[in-house]
Amino acid sequence: MNQDNPSQTSNDVEKVTIIGSGPAGWTAAIYAARANLAPVVFEGVAKQDPALVLPGGQLMLTSEVENYPGYSEGVDGPKMMADFKKQAERFGTCIRSEDIEACDFEQRPFVLTTNAAKAIKTHALIIATGATANWIGLENEQRLARIGGGVSACAVCDGALPIFRDQPLVVVGGGDSAMEEASYLTKFASRVYVIHRRDQFRASKIMQSRVLDNPKCKVIWDTVVTDVLGDEKIEGIRLKHVKTNEESTLLCKGMFAAIGHTPATSFLKPGQLEMDDKGYITMPVAHRSFTSVDGVFVAGDVADSVYRQAVTAAGMGCSAAIDAERWLADQNID
Repeated sequence: MNQDNPSQTSNDVEKVTIIGSGPAGWTAAIYAARANLAPVVFEGVAKQDPALVLPGGQLMLTSEVENYPGYSEGVDGPKMMADFKKQAERFGTCIRSEDIEACDFEQRPFVLTTNAAKAIKTHALIIATGATANWIGLENEQRLARIGGGVSACAVCDGALPIFRDQPLVVVGGGDSAMEEASYLTKFASRVYVIHRRDQFRASKIMQSRVLDNPKCKVIWDTVVTDVLGDEKIEGIRLKHVKTNEESTLLCKGMFAAIGHTPATSFLKPGQLEMDDKGYITMPVAHRSFTSVDGVFVAGDVADSVYRQAVTAAGMGCSAAIDAERWLADQNID
């Protein structure tokens, strides 16, 4: 069921609404639909900028997924999300290609406002909006990320792909995530260059040692990336030393931006839900999808700053749908 046939009339209230269309959102929809909850998924509006939330989430920027169970030969990220969506549709999920721009949790049922200024009422809400990678912001970086040209924001997701094996690779960043990405890539790369704009890392000492003590890693200090070279595939990067302004070119076959992620929660007002200091929605009960607002549940990377994998997001989507189903039953909403 698509957005042309919405399940809600002007006087209706949805049982469960899901914001987000990545692995967490679609898995939540599949479970909720099979439980006869008639879920509505707001998959979002298509965007060209990979720094923004895309329908399908960050997997829309992944050219090949080899570590998701069931795809023995690997699968393109967009194809996998299309499969998830098709399965959710099979069980009657209503899909709307709109963004949710505001939420009112003071009212019961909750009231959600779309980018088309439509008001949606819902008893339960599952937030599965994910987190976007922080990119350097270079034009060719963004373009190559979109086409699977060797620019990525997840070494664990993409680092083992054949295009990166036995090749010189670059990691940009200086925090724990950058150290982890660089260490992981040493399993496959011929050489890993870590580009950092300062003269010391901000990562923890133990994480720094994994890079500094690894003979496969070379750190280039006080340097920023000013351009990404290559047409269909990355061929190298342009560098600039921040103290001397000296420019140089570094040949490489892959670049991994490891400068953090931003949870996609801009549609929420400050203080509406409890979040940690990085902006991830917190879950007060361990291993449960409950948030600080009764009836609002969370799943996927918008609440997960540790793993950020498709399979963990899908598992959290399952949990959120089951928690929402049981909550609705406790509220005698059927």
